Amino acid sequence: MLEKPSLRDSLMFLIPSLIGIFLFMTPVSYGGDVTIPIAILAKGSLAQLDSLAVPLVTFLVVASAVLTLATKLFKPKAVLSSPFLHGLLNPSTLWSVTRVLGAVFILMAFFQVGPGLVHSEDTGGLVLNDLLPTLLCVFFFAGLLLPLLINFGLLELIGCLMTKLMRPLFNLPGRSAVTSFASWLGDGSVGVLMTSKQYEQGIFTEREAAVIGTTFTAVSITFSLVVISTVGLEAYFLPFYGTVCLAGLVAAVIVPRLPPLSRKRDVFIDGTPREKDDELVPAGESSLSFGYKQAIGRAKQVKSLGSVAREGVHNAADMILGVLPVVMAVGTVALVIAETTPLFNWLGAPFVPLLELLQIPEAVQASTTVMVGFADMFLPAIMAASIESDLTRFVIAALSVSQLIFLSETGSLMLGSKVPVKLWELFVIFVLRTLVVLPVIALMAHLIF
Repeated sequence: MLEKPSLRDSLMFLIPSLIGIFLFMTPVSYGGDVTIPIAILAKGSLAQLDSLAVPLVTFLVVASAVLTLATKLFKPKAVLSSPFLHGLLNPSTLWSVTRVLGAVFILMAFFQVGPGLVHSEDTGGLVLNDLLPTLLCVFFFAGLLLPLLINFGLLELIGCLMTKLMRPLFNLPGRSAVTSFASWLGDGSVGVLMTSKQYEQGIFTEREAAVIGTTFTAVSITFSLVVISTVGLEAYFLPFYGTVCLAGLVAAVIVPRLPPLSRKRDVFIDGTPREKDDELVPAGESSLSFGYKQAIGRAKQVKSLGSVAREGVHNAADMILGVLPVVMAVGTVALVIAETTPLFNWLGAPFVPLLELLQIPEAVQASTTVMVGFADMFLPAIMAASIESDLTRFVIAALSVSQLIFLSETGSLMLGSKVPVKLWELFVIFVLRTLVVLPVIALMAHLIF
């Protein structure tokens, strides 16, 4: 029998958790958009940085590559003896090369030198000027403040309350609902960050982290509005977002039960398996009472606020120095391929018969947008602007948002994080999601139009 929590223990759980809920999960209106406070902090800091944002992110990506090369070449004891610095500055050879490539691309984009296809405003320039400054600010505040959400017991409480829903439907722990909600209201990059950190802390197994990272790090409401506005159908936002939610729910039920996600091991980062009864509520306890006791127990493990602050700094540094170079490298390569080769047109060609079967007008033109979303989620909406059919533009916009995985941001974030997924697996999951959600979206489009 657990002893009754003291007032101090209860406050140790409640105060940080409530602050975390407010920052990461509370919808607020800002500038006419619905968002979360952590995103407002990121936007505000980006506005304050103004013209300094791009030079700062350039310096950080280059610094990451230089420090990584120095660690590989000189093996300084101060770095190798520190678990944090060792993990940050001594990655595998593949990721070291990727960081260097990211630094080369970002210097080319910043100084506008070298081949134009690398630094143009549609490729490397787009990643540098439009994406990385925003990610820098999101990573800084989300990484710094994330311990409020995951270190003080909130996940334990939510896990007990949501397990009866999340396990049968998605075969995921209840606490994964927190990540999904933060992504939905805020940004998919926040969801990837939360998933990676919880995997590193032994909260999610390999399979759970891979499923959550590729299935529940949804595109925010705000960006969804941008996409539907780009195709000129903002008046249909509510049915559009309802369609996206329905398609995402269907994909979340089906895709994780198919390879490669179904073949991921249900073991934690240290190799230990998840116990089948670790989420069971003891007899005589309600989900709420048992979850509260679990939450208090987790909050008691916090030794000092200083240790929490250090963990937040480590989170932010890990994402900024470890992931931004990967986004620059992989995102630029993907956009160069999309802009300068017919690869994505070829990949989209097999979808013409399916689109025709689903009675989508202008199927041939629509097929060119189906696979290009793997490079960047916004490209299909831009390409769809010239299509005359409202129904087809609606389908393309909803599909691009529902596919979730795109290499210019979330795909690169997952590859650069500790989430155990490979590039080829991301591509297969992207194709599977496309095949699953396209009929759902087409059905809804025919009902709406």
